[in-house]
Amino acid sequence: MQEKPVEEFHPTSGRVTGVLVLLVAGVAVVVRLADPGSVAAPVVAGAVLAAVLAWASMLRPALWVTRDDLVMRNMLETVHIPLAAVEQLAVRQVLAVRVADKRYVSTVVGRPWRRAVRSKRSGSAHAEGTPAKDLGYADFVEQRLHVLMDEARTEAGVRALSEEQLALAAGVRREPALLPIGLSGASLLAFVGTLLL
Repeated sequence: MQEKPVEEFHPTSGRVTGVLVLLVAGVAVVVRLADPGSVAAPVVAGAVLAAVLAWASMLRPALWVTRDDLVMRNMLETVHIPLAAVEQLAVRQVLAVRVADKRYVSTVVGRPWRRAVRSKRSGSAHAEGTPAKDLGYADFVEQRLHVLMDEARTEAGVRALSEEQLALAAGVRREPALLPIGLSGASLLAFVGTLLL
């Protein structure tokens, strides 16, 4: 049974582009259905493939925290990471989490390229004690996740970078996203099939 999210974080980019791709693909399909000779089959199949990929890569990804885990739903998988096991976390262009020398990435929260470079140069993406009104959303998410990680480690009685924390890394679970994988494969086969016919 899936745990309910305690806190959800909304995406910082990609939604508008994803919706636009879906709309354009929808128009291509509707025009093809209304007038079968007006749009070539490979164009429609390509539009459907683009729509599936846009949905899977821009609209499906999500990030939330349950009581014990950081959950990162990406394009082709969902990763459950015990909060107490997280050794390092940073938000640059994407959210990167390090657990037992493995890196997990989520595109849900990120900074624009220039801001990510600027924060990397200054050594920190945020300063402790920065007033909340001065924080960008990515900074807020980064700070909030650090707080949740610290609370989880305290509750588990684990020190940062200890052997006990390293042992918690065994609790990382990866679940393949069967629907996006299946839809991507089927739409790719349909696209290739229309090109060959």
